[in-house]
Amino acid sequence: MAELTAPGPVHLRRSPLSHLETRMRAAAVTGARGVRLAEWPFLTMVNLRVAPASDAADRIGKTLGAPLPQRCGHTAASGPHTVLWLGPDEWLVVSRTDGPSVATELREALAGDPGSVVDLSANRTTLELSGPAARQVLEKGCPLDLHPRDFGPGRAVSTTVGPVAVLLWQVDDAPTYRLLPRSSFADYLARWLIDAMNEYRAPEIP
Repeated sequence: MAELTAPGPVHLRRSPLSHLETRMRAAAVTGARGVRLAEWPFLTMVNLRVAPASDAADRIGKTLGAPLPQRCGHTAASGPHTVLWLGPDEWLVVSRTDGPSVATELREALAGDPGSVVDLSANRTTLELSGPAARQVLEKGCPLDLHPRDFGPGRAVSTTVGPVAVLLWQVDDAPTYRLLPRSSFADYLARWLIDAMNEYRAPEIP
């Protein structure tokens, strides 16, 4: 009879902030001054570089279902994909679909024309900060003017929160913000945000 061998170790992905999940949940504040923090792990992120007025850019826009945004801070969304403007010829595609398949489709659309498509999904994670006090929490350490007259839903820019460089993307007017730090800085940023949220917790009644 053939000898049975034990299967090898199963390697499961761990998000950069899985160890802080309970702490982030406990930090949530409810009510009129409410604010919540959560991680959205394992989103697909593909860096795209291509000449904006080229046939390749048009093909890529059709593949994504929306033209590539052309102005600083602008985004374009279609289905599971959102495209964030990073520079005159650079974008970040954030998607809820499988990373390799998104990158493959974009490379096929590029069709050998000048440009690049690089899957950076493991390079960043996503923190979501939401609730009535979310803007006030960010304003403690973000140099941007986040007032709705200057920054609103669908805007995304590179900035800093505390000492951490992030892509800051406002999703809706709740407000809900998504912060995309590099994975190696995610722990520091999450702890910074948790500390900044404490002010909005109602004092305990003795």
